[in-house]
Amino acid sequence: MRSEDIAKLAGVSRSTVSRVINNYPNVPEATRAKVLRVIEQHHYEPNSFARALAGKRTDTIGLFAISMIEKEDTSRIYQNSYFAPIVDMVVDTANARGFYVLIHTVYSPGDFQKVKQAFQQKRIDGGILVGTQKDIELVREMVGQEAPLVLIDYDISEIMAERLNKNHLAVINSMDYEGTVQAIEYLIELGHREIGIMKGRMNTHSGRERYLAFEHTLDKYGLPLRDEYILEGEFLKESAHREAHRLADQDSLPTALFCSNDDMAMIAMEAFAERGISVPDQLSVIGFDDVELASRITPKLTTVHLPVDEMAKAAVLKVIELCDTKQPTFSTVSFPTRLEVRDSCKPPAK
Repeated sequence: MRSEDIAKLAGVSRSTVSRVINNYPNVPEATRAKVLRVIEQHHYEPNSFARALAGKRTDTIGLFAISMIEKEDTSRIYQNSYFAPIVDMVVDTANARGFYVLIHTVYSPGDFQKVKQAFQQKRIDGGILVGTQKDIELVREMVGQEAPLVLIDYDISEIMAERLNKNHLAVINSMDYEGTVQAIEYLIELGHREIGIMKGRMNTHSGRERYLAFEHTLDKYGLPLRDEYILEGEFLKESAHREAHRLADQDSLPTALFCSNDDMAMIAMEAFAERGISVPDQLSVIGFDDVELASRITPKLTTVHLPVDEMAKAAVLKVIELCDTKQPTFSTVSFPTRLEVRDSCKPPAK
C-alpha cells in the first residue's frame, strides 16, 4: 500500500499523510487521528528510503560484521560465539529504543561496497562495525562518509594518526592487554614456567593485544618464549584443532597453554584428549572471552571474561547519540575484563 492509498481512504491529501507520518505540528488533531487510524488498520509502513531522500531519519542503524578470511563457511558469523551475542544485543537494544537494525556481513573487500551504499543511499542513520581488520583503507572510507559510526575492536592509535573528520566517530574496545596479563600471571602463580600460546588473528586489534601482553608478561618474569609453543590459531576452530595436534605430537609440551579465545581453547582441549593428553593434569588450558559454553564443558574452562553484552549495548547507545546530537564529538571507551577461575588449570605436575 502506498501513501496515495492512505490519503484516499482517509479523505485527505497525500501531503497531509506525509505531514502526519513525519509528525509535523500543523495538522489538526482530528485529521491526524483519522490518518493514523487508517495507517494502523492497513498496517502501512512508510518507505524508509523515500523518507531518507526527503531528509528524514530512517530510524535504522547498520551492523556490519567484518571477517575477511578465505575458505570459511558463510554461516559462521551467526554461529560464532563472539559475533552472535553482539548481533543479539545490538538488535535487542536498538529495537527497545525504536530503531531497526540492518545486518550485513563482510567476507571480502567486494562485499564492502554494499556497506558504503547503505551510507551513501541513506538507508541507515548510522553504523556499527565489529571485527574490523587492520585495514586502514577500509576504515578510512567508512569514516570518510562522515556519518555516525562506532567501531568495536579497533586500534585507536591508527585512527588518531589519520587526518580525517572524527566528529561522528566512537571507538569501543575491551582491556584485552590487561586481561591477558592477569591470565598469564595466574599461570605463573600456579608454578608454570613453560607456557605456550594459541594466537588469534594478528590483523585484529584484540589478536595483537593478547599476543603482545603474553610476550611482554613472559619477558617481565624472565620466562622463555619458545617458538615451538607458539600456535597459529587465527581465532578459527579448524586452525586450532590442527595446531593443537601439532603441539601434541612434539617431543615436549608446555605445562600450560593460553588460548586467545574460548573457541580455540575448547577445540584444543578436544584435540589433546584425542592424543591422550589430560587437561589439566598434564597440560593446563586457559581461554579468553568467557562464552556461555565455557562453564558447561568438562573440565570447566578458566578464562578471561569479555563484557560483550555491555560493549554491544554501549555501541548502540553511542551510535544513536551520534545520530541525535547537534554537536558531534569523538569518543573512546575501553571495558574492563576479569579472570574467571574454574577447573582447566592447576599447578604443573612435579
